[in-house]
Amino acid sequence: MKNARLKAIYNETFSGLKLFYRDTNLSDHLISNYKIGQIIQEKGFTDMSSLGGGLSGNLRFLIASAHAKDLSKFNPDSVKNGHFLLDSIAYFKVLDIQKIDNKTQIFLLNIPDNSLTLLKNSTSNLEEEITEKARKKFTDKRNTPLIPELQTENWKERTKSPLGMHENGEMFFDDSKIKNESPKRIDINIAERKIEINKKPWWQIW
Repeated sequence: MKNARLKAIYNETFSGLKLFYRDTNLSDHLISNYKIGQIIQEKGFTDMSSLGGGLSGNLRFLIASAHAKDLSKFNPDSVKNGHFLLDSIAYFKVLDIQKIDNKTQIFLLNIPDNSLTLLKNSTSNLEEEITEKARKKFTDKRNTPLIPELQTENWKERTKSPLGMHENGEMFFDDSKIKNESPKRIDINIAERKIEINKKPWWQIW
């Protein structure tokens, strides 16, 4: 893949990236279906919040996305719960799964549908950087006070379902169908928009 194409995909994925929260309660059986490096597809709209307090369930989906829609622009009431939305048929890469005591965080990166093969078969310094930040947020926030606006029956109804699977645990998308390629290590210099493939990083980002 040419560097220009790589730049376009990584710019679309990472430029303007923000973190969003979606808490729920899931059984250990359903949680065990998520694997680091997995590509999942969510068929429905993905409701999530920009407000991050303590976990209101046993599972938090922490979602990194550059394409979430701020619903407060259309509904002033959405300001209260920081309501953001991703369109239906959204793809995610599972970057990390962290469990402390009885609480689990699954860290998802929202990715373009034209990048599935690339991101399935590669790792990058950007993924590692944001994963480190995500793990720290989980450690810092998991036992902080709950945000009242995210405890309403309406919000819990919106966010109760698992992402990427039916409630019986069947995944919507089988990522084993994605073409396997030789694993790549991709490192990006944000300041200079330079891309190095299969080389050790020698710069510091963020």
